[in-house]
Amino acid sequence: QVQLVESGGGLVQAGGSLRLSCAASGSIFSINTMGWFRQAPGKQRELVATITNGGSTNYADSVKGRFTISRDNAKNTVYLQMNSLKPDDTAVYYCNAQVRTHFSGYINHWGQGTQVTVSS
Repeated sequence: QVQLVESGGGLVQAGGSLRLSCAASGSIFSINTMGWFRQAPGKQRELVATITNGGSTNYADSVKGRFTISRDNAKNTVYLQMNSLKPDDTAVYYCNAQVRTHFSGYINHWGQGTQVTVSS
């Protein structure tokens, strides 16, 4: 019943910026932590950034100072502002959210992923 839809991915040159969005919809009672993960070909999925319902953030060392995660609770949306992009940032980016419905406790949900490609 819960769906996460990402948008904002694309092709950008090194040094450029992109902003990813992820909107949650469905029978949502509340959302706790939201975050972004990424997976490059042949590599494990890795955590990029998380943000709690209270606004506490956590970033992977590789993106600190370049990426900013934020959320709009009224819109059930999480954002990832990506600046100073590097070719190593190329990956499929996945949105994740811990969502509680009226019929369940908090369950992790995943978006479909959006491709980010950074060229040299």
